[in-house]
Amino acid sequence: MTNPHFAFTKKNYILMLIGLGIIILGFTIIGLDKEPHGFGFLGTVLGPIITLAGFIFQFYAIFHKSEKK
Repeated sequence: MTNPHFAFTKKNYILMLIGLGIIILGFTIIGLDKEPHGFGFLGTVLGPIITLAGFIFQFYAIFHKSEKK
C-alpha cells in the first residue's frame, strides 16, 4: 500500500497554527485600545502591524517546503 502524498506536512500545520495565533493576538491588541473606535496607538499602529505580520507568517507557512529525505 502506498502512502498518500499530502500538500502540507506536519510542520506546515504547526507553522499555520502559530500564524493564526499571531493574527488573533493582533486583533486582540486592536480591541484592547482604550481610545474611542480604536484610534489610539494600539488600534492604529501596533495591532495592525502584528496582524499583518501574522498574515505574512501564514503565507510563509503555506509555501514552506520540507527537506527531502
